[in-house]
Amino acid sequence: MVDTHPAQRVGVLADSQNLYHSAQSRYSRNIDYSALLEEAVRERSLVRAIAYVIRADSPEEESFFEALRDIGFEAKIKDIKTFADGSKKADWDVGMSLDAVTLANHVDTVVLCTGDGDFARLCSHLRHEGVRVEAIGLGSSTADELVAAVDDFVDIDEHEERFLL
Repeated sequence: MVDTHPAQRVGVLADSQNLYHSAQSRYSRNIDYSALLEEAVRERSLVRAIAYVIRADSPEEESFFEALRDIGFEAKIKDIKTFADGSKKADWDVGMSLDAVTLANHVDTVVLCTGDGDFARLCSHLRHEGVRVEAIGLGSSTADELVAAVDDFVDIDEHEERFLL
């Protein structure tokens, strides 16, 4: 795979739920999405940045969604589903994967901001298609198979002062 260079076109896909829960459980802190986007792009040409978020009717979430937009992310919002037994579910794995595959023809690099090992197969597919794949996540909670499947991994744990609020 090619190294990075200024002419590269980059797509950034941020799994906000994964990042939030990882940062909260390890540090009781939040992710600095501005620093995250800056690291993901690294002087390259940003084509699209998407943050996948869940609406759970929390009072501060709308301001968070707006802050993401102000930083430069498109916020894709999914409502949490409550089932008859009271269990709740909401995730963006399929949506993120479809967007990554769709973006593959328009970018040179896809940066996945997640630690979810479910994306390892997606990474293999994108690399097979000639797309450079990078990931940014908390190494302490990132699946080994994801790290093994990407061209480059940035560990937030090693730079917590930069990436955590």
